[in-house]
Amino acid sequence: MFTIHTKEVVWGGRKLTLETGRIARQADAAVLATYGETTVLCTAVAQKTPKEGIDFFPLTVNYQEKAFAAGKIPGGFFKREGRPAEKETLASRIIDRCIRPLFAPGFRNETQVICTVLSHDLENDPDIVALVGASAALTLSGIPFMGPIGGARVGYVDDEYVINPTLQQMADTKLDLVVAGRSDAIMMVESEAHELSEEVMLGAVMFAQKEFQPVIQAIIELAEACAKEPWDIPEPEDHSALEAKIADLVGDALVEAFKEPEKMARQDKVAAAKKIAKDHFADDEAVSGGLLSGLLKKIEKHTLREATLSTGIRVDGRDTKTVRPIVSEVGVLTRSHGSALFTRGETQALVTTTLGTGQDEQIMDALEGEYREHFMLHYNFPPYSVGEASFMRSPGRREIGHGKLAWRALRPLLPAKEDFPYTIRIVSEITESNGSSSMASVCGGSLRIDGCRCSAQASVCGYRHGPDQGRRPLCRPVGHSG
Repeated sequence: MFTIHTKEVVWGGRKLTLETGRIARQADAAVLATYGETTVLCTAVAQKTPKEGIDFFPLTVNYQEKAFAAGKIPGGFFKREGRPAEKETLASRIIDRCIRPLFAPGFRNETQVICTVLSHDLENDPDIVALVGASAALTLSGIPFMGPIGGARVGYVDDEYVINPTLQQMADTKLDLVVAGRSDAIMMVESEAHELSEEVMLGAVMFAQKEFQPVIQAIIELAEACAKEPWDIPEPEDHSALEAKIADLVGDALVEAFKEPEKMARQDKVAAAKKIAKDHFADDEAVSGGLLSGLLKKIEKHTLREATLSTGIRVDGRDTKTVRPIVSEVGVLTRSHGSALFTRGETQALVTTTLGTGQDEQIMDALEGEYREHFMLHYNFPPYSVGEASFMRSPGRREIGHGKLAWRALRPLLPAKEDFPYTIRIVSEITESNGSSSMASVCGGSLRIDGCRCSAQASVCGYRHGPDQGRRPLCRPVGHSG
């Protein structure tokens, strides 16, 4: 009944098994990836026809953890998995970033990759297993994916690199680095490090690439045995003549628009230039809205790049060596325990710090077990920050991802919990955005992360200043004896 193909390889001292043909046979491809006793089912499915009227690749990656994988019953009233946890969202983003650049140019078919954790041995993190399984599934599927890729986590324990450290080893590591790539190139790097040198960091990246080569080879060998026939992808149409016509129509207007240093005024001029093209081709049935939008975006990018390279002046009026003006302010809010307003050019973050007790720690109900987190960083990106009016929704993948990025940067600099036994919550409200708002959150968070700007009486705010302890004055709850 089943035609099962399996490939095994010893990786980091543990066996990695890739199996296909037994589960989820109606997907374009499904791979059961097992590392140690951690098992993830990875499926890949793409629609057979392109999605009309779009100028982007509609890819969705869903990483999901099932409570039964660790022999648990979900908490809460409904006793079933619900909204994705933070880790599930972050793992989905990691896999997406690794695979998205490797699909054939112009591929517009709706594509979905789902990675479901079926078993967790509480030693091997499922996210790397999911990344490898997703790569294998796409390689077997026939979908135009220019892989395979491999991925690995690198730890740094006792001044030695460790490939795919266990959860126990992660407690002692100075590095949490995830690297993904092909045999000849790095595709993605994400890390958290405790003040390691550039030499150590670069060495970790090269160590990871070397160590995941056997995984890539295993996927290739599995594909040689059972991969489906590659999809026939039509050659992209030649729109060079239409592109040249549009460029002649709006090129000068775009050049003038990019001479405007102020973002909102520049966007208005760019929109006016695009409207010229849209009005011109409004009655031309051969030019769809998606095609026109894609060509305009391409022309806009080319025009901006050429203008910067030819003049040496960036779009906001700076040369190529000058940083944007930076203004840092602290104590901007009287009632928060710590506050800062960090502005870099037209990017601005209002960052606050709130201190609490152990009762305020976040209880994390993970597959590995329940634990408490005493440091939280929440990033919010309201629509007004880019001059838009749209729905206010709960935090999405972007907000969660950017918040975690800033969290990784700041957490290694915190005092030990034993020395400062308080719950810390940082909230970054992006009030303006013109690039790198996540790093503005890092800068704003570091300004007052360990301080207090409270000027009210203790009887009003409930806090008083404690001893310096070699840092800026720390805010202490009234009655604290330490």
